[in-house]
Amino acid sequence: MYQKTVLSSGLRVLTAKMPHALSVGISVYLGAGSRYERQPEAGVSHFVEHLCFKGTEKRPTPKEVAETIDRVGGVLNAATDRELTVYYAKVARTHMPLALDILTDLVCNPTFDPDEMEKERHVILEELASVEDSPGQMADLLLDATIWPDQPLGWDVGGTPESVTSISRPAALDYLQRQYVPNNAVIAVAGNVEHEEVVQLVDRTVSSWTTGSPSSWFPARDGHQARLGLRYKNTEQTHLVLAVPGLAQDHPDRQVLSLLSIILGESMSSRLFMEIRERRALAYEISSYVTHFLDTGLFSVYAAVDPAKATEAIPPMLAELAQLREDGVSEEELQRAKEIAKGRLLLRMEDTRNVSGWLGGQELLSGRVRTVEEVVEQVDGVSAWDVQRLAGQLFRSEQLFGAIVGPYRSDRRFQSLLSF
Repeated sequence: MYQKTVLSSGLRVLTAKMPHALSVGISVYLGAGSRYERQPEAGVSHFVEHLCFKGTEKRPTPKEVAETIDRVGGVLNAATDRELTVYYAKVARTHMPLALDILTDLVCNPTFDPDEMEKERHVILEELASVEDSPGQMADLLLDATIWPDQPLGWDVGGTPESVTSISRPAALDYLQRQYVPNNAVIAVAGNVEHEEVVQLVDRTVSSWTTGSPSSWFPARDGHQARLGLRYKNTEQTHLVLAVPGLAQDHPDRQVLSLLSIILGESMSSRLFMEIRERRALAYEISSYVTHFLDTGLFSVYAAVDPAKATEAIPPMLAELAQLREDGVSEEELQRAKEIAKGRLLLRMEDTRNVSGWLGGQELLSGRVRTVEEVVEQVDGVSAWDVQRLAGQLFRSEQLFGAIVGPYRSDRRFQSLLSF
């Protein structure tokens, strides 16, 4: 269970009491990410996140920022995604005020020192370059660009070398001042804490944080011109992703899709793993995964295979999806998937950092927080008919997309394979 208070500034404060926890997890979520950006400023959300660690008015250098949490044995980090940016810390309970102070300092008072900005620009360009050494990640980005071309959902969250190079200090500050406002933020705290204590502490810490008018995110557009993306790269393995459009994050069939993915490819006993790896020995790595956005989503299957066997691997991968669509799932297999889903969730909820993320992420994106009990009830309520019904809706040839990174100059050999 959790408690929620909305401050006069619009800042939402949520807490979850975990009486036996020795740590406190604090997450600051902001409505900032690549879906809020236009092409010329692509990557600015990610750049701003990095810059916030480069110095604040109270802690002018990156060293002072890092040492604040290091000296108490805590964890301090951040991440930027398409629809949100999160700054988080995990510390011993006694250091909660310190952790809250530095997190709010990072998002409210960064200085964006020009010299530090130029150094960090080079760091981010190196981060973008590292994708060239990660063909699996490259395949995911290629898939996004194929399904959602010329729009934020199809861009790398980090931007491009060209866009990152062109982001000026005034542009970064403008983005910060526009999106990093309390009425566009959530602070979530989990641990052995009292809600009123946290609210009062937050209220004092961010008393000067002023409200603003943040921009909204850009909705997904159906603008694809091709169903298969190919990137030539002289790799030892072919990295391929097959995907169909999935479900938005608040879709009523969300848990149905989660179980469908578990059955197909999220464990060593899953259908894809047993068929493609164990029976056919076509891949070392194969898995399925689900991605949810505010207004759309994806169901994807990833595999890394010998380039000479890529065309051999795709048909049996799709056959597993088609079999689930046509024949459904047994009650025994469905029950196993439910226990996996519930077990993963319950294990996550033992960690204060995960609980603060559970609260903050849902509140920011959905405006409400599902309890663990709600989710467990939804999972238990999924029937075998639900799984087959959803598979029938999603697994259709005209909805199938693919992305391939490997030593091929042409995609002709793969085009005819994109069919269930």
